[in-house]
Amino acid sequence: MTLTEVPRGLAGVVVTDTALGDVRGQEGFYHYRQYSAVELAQSRTFEDVWHLMFHGRLPDAAESAAFAARTAALRRLPTDVRAALPGIARACATAGPLAGLRAALPLLGGAHGMRPLYDIGPAERSTDALAACAAVPVLLTALHRLGRGLEPVEPRDDLPYAANYLYMLTGEEPDARRARAVEQYLISTVDHGFNASTFTARVIASTGADLAACLCGAVGALSGPLHGGAPSRALDTLDAIGTPDRIGPWVREQVLAGGRIMGFGHPVYRTEDPRSRMLRGIAQEFGGPLVEFAVEVERQVEEVLAELKPGRELHTNVEFYAGVVMELCGLPREMFTPTFCAARMVGWSANILEQAEDSKIIRPAARYVGPPPPQPVPAVLG
Repeated sequence: MTLTEVPRGLAGVVVTDTALGDVRGQEGFYHYRQYSAVELAQSRTFEDVWHLMFHGRLPDAAESAAFAARTAALRRLPTDVRAALPGIARACATAGPLAGLRAALPLLGGAHGMRPLYDIGPAERSTDALAACAAVPVLLTALHRLGRGLEPVEPRDDLPYAANYLYMLTGEEPDARRARAVEQYLISTVDHGFNASTFTARVIASTGADLAACLCGAVGALSGPLHGGAPSRALDTLDAIGTPDRIGPWVREQVLAGGRIMGFGHPVYRTEDPRSRMLRGIAQEFGGPLVEFAVEVERQVEEVLAELKPGRELHTNVEFYAGVVMELCGLPREMFTPTFCAARMVGWSANILEQAEDSKIIRPAARYVGPPPPQPVPAVLG
């Protein structure tokens, strides 16, 4: 076999074809199928985008209502899974809901009788994916509440996806403004090219494993702070700066020390992140001291970065204003990344379903760089 040299991290390497969407980093644009993801977030519901990712088209009004009702009916957890959640929450008390989700997903798969993708057809795969995507917000909010000594809140079939998520998290029905803001955030993060977690899900899917196993691997990839942990860290940056007069000195100190400013820069975008631009607008509609401070931090950080790192395009990424919006909507910081995860479940599942249509396993090679073999095995010294 002839080995092909590729960049570290597979940057820029095309590994397959997809009809689900793409990220055009030079333009600051990304899309789900043939539609701008930002336009979808501004004009459609989360359920409509979920339908688009799974079925390849946006639903009409009747289809939208039917799909929303079908997915709402899948929110109830199997009895055995719900009974296991208190123990999972205790075991993962320090690690948090994402760690708990990695334990709960295999139980959910077993309770639903999810079989290997290799052994089932498209209809059963889609049924499994719908069940998982509907259940994950229930699992995450239940694990969060149990970890805080609170009883889980049962899902409501009459609430849309985002409003129901906030209801299960807080125990109170959210006002329409906050529910819509969270819904727009969720839509904007459904999918985003072949990021680490999506690629992980597709690698596992290529082995023919069951859907729960694929999603569990994706959650593991997302749990890394270089991938999904930045929204709360971006707010931590605002806390660390504290006041407007400290922005410039704080940023200079961080940059000159080689530190990373969370919420700025993206491995794909070479211009403004369109998700950040949309979320900034949502935050500014709320207004208030936090938003004003965040906007001023963004302005001064970009000025300092332009001075100290000339020629590099470093702007806010999705995490910066995502943290601000979620804070304004009452989400606790430890639930920022799990909320991202709840949205990305739909994108992961769509990628898993697409990958399952290809029977070729993903099996790259590695270049061995250790001591030259074969060497004699040393005798055991007595």
